[in-house]
Amino acid sequence: MRKTQVNLLEGSIIKSMILFAIPFLISNIFQQLYNTVDTIIVGHSLGEVSLAAIGASAPIYDLLVGLALGIGSGMGIVIGRNYGSRDENLLKRTIAATLVISVIVALLFTILSLLLLMPLLKLLNTPAEILDEAYSYIVIIILFMSVSLAYNIFSGTLRAIGNSLMPLIFLAISSVINILLDLLFIRVFHMGVQGAAIATVISQAISALLCLLYIYKECKFLIPARKHFTFQKDLYEDLVGQGVSMGLMGSLVSMGSVIMQHAINSMGYLFIAGHIAAKKLFFFTVMPLVALCTSLSTFVAQNKGANQGFRIRKAVRYSNIISISWAVFVAAAALFIAPYLMKLLTGSEEATVINYGSTYIRIQTAFYVVLGPLFNFRHSLQGLGKKILPLISSTIEMVGKIIFTFFIIPYTGYMGVILCEPVIWSFMFLQLLIAFYKEPYIKEHSPKKKPQSLGA
Repeated sequence: MRKTQVNLLEGSIIKSMILFAIPFLISNIFQQLYNTVDTIIVGHSLGEVSLAAIGASAPIYDLLVGLALGIGSGMGIVIGRNYGSRDENLLKRTIAATLVISVIVALLFTILSLLLLMPLLKLLNTPAEILDEAYSYIVIIILFMSVSLAYNIFSGTLRAIGNSLMPLIFLAISSVINILLDLLFIRVFHMGVQGAAIATVISQAISALLCLLYIYKECKFLIPARKHFTFQKDLYEDLVGQGVSMGLMGSLVSMGSVIMQHAINSMGYLFIAGHIAAKKLFFFTVMPLVALCTSLSTFVAQNKGANQGFRIRKAVRYSNIISISWAVFVAAAALFIAPYLMKLLTGSEEATVINYGSTYIRIQTAFYVVLGPLFNFRHSLQGLGKKILPLISSTIEMVGKIIFTFFIIPYTGYMGVILCEPVIWSFMFLQLLIAFYKEPYIKEHSPKKKPQSLGA
C-alpha cells in the first residue's frame, strides 16, 4: 500500500474515512475556487451585469457537463469495486473500458452542447443585456469539456484505489494558476468574461496532465496493456449502467435547476447576481458534506467488492453523525456572517443582492441536517452498485423544482426560490433512508448477525 493511499478495507473505519475524506474536502475547495474566483474578480472588476451573465449560464453548464461527469464518477465506482476484489487483470480491463467510453462521451456531449447552448439561453428568458456575455463565457468552457472530463477520470481512478492526496496536490497547483490567469486575462488584457473561461480551461488541462503523469510514473499497475482493451460485454454493461445512472442523476438535478433559472431570470439581473453569489456560498458550506459522501461511495464500493458489509453499515452511521454535527455549526455561523460574505463575493452594495442572498444561505444551511444524511445514503447506494434507487431521489428533486417554478414561485417570488430545495431535500431524505435500510445486502449484514470485527 503506497503512502499516498488509504487502506479502506482494513483497520479503523472512522480513521480511514477521515484520512480519505480530508483530501477530498480540500480538493473540493480548490475545485470550487475555479468558479468562485471568477465570481469575485468578475463582480469586482466588471460589475453586476457581467456577474449576472456568468450566473445565467451556470445551470446550463451544470446540466450539460454534469451528465458527462456523472458518467465518469459512476465508472469510478466500478473501478473501486474491482480494486477491492484484488483482481489486477479485471482492474486493468475496467480502466481500459472506462477510457474507451469516456472518449465517446466527450465527443457526443461537446457536439450536443454546442447545438443546444444558445437555444437554451433564449428559452430560459435570459435578459437581453447579458445574453451575449453569458454565451461567450459558457461556450468556451463547453468547447473544452473533454479537459474537465479527463481530469475527473484520472483523479477518480486514483481515488478509487484510495489515493485522494495526489489529486488534491495537482488541483491546488492548477487553482493557483487559475487565480493568476484570471487576474492576467481580466485585469491586464481586459478580456472580460471570456478571459475567466479561458483561465478555467487552461487550469483544468494542467491538473489533468499532472494526474496522468503521476499515474504513468507511480501507478503502473493502473495502466492497461493492449490486450486489456478487448470488448467484454458484461463489463461494459456494468460501467455504462453505473455511469448512465449517476449521469442521469446529475442531469435530472441540473435540469430542475435550469427550469427554475427561468423563474429567477424573470426577476432581473440584480436577483440573478445575488442568487449566483449565494449559490457560491452554498457550495462552500456544503463541501464537507460532499467530501464525506464522495469518500463514502469509494469506501462502500471497495468493501462491497471485499464482501465486508458490516464495515459499510458502520461507515454510514459515522458519516451521518459527522454530517449532522457540521450542519449545526454552519447553520449557526450563517446567521451572523452571511451578509458580510455576500458583500465580499459580489463587491456590490445593492440591498437586493445582499439581502436576498443572505436570506437564501441562512435558510438553506438550516436544512443541512437532512442534506448530509441524504448525501450519505445516496452515495452508499451508488457504491453498492444500485442504479435505480439513487435515480428516484433525483427524479423527486427535478419534479419538485418544476412544481415550485410553475405553481409556487409565481406567487411567492424569490422566497419560493429559497424554500424550494429545503422542502425537496426533506422528501428525498425519507425516500433514501427507507431505500438504504431495506436494501437486502445491508439487511443481511445487520448488527444482529454479529460479524467478526476488523479493528473498527
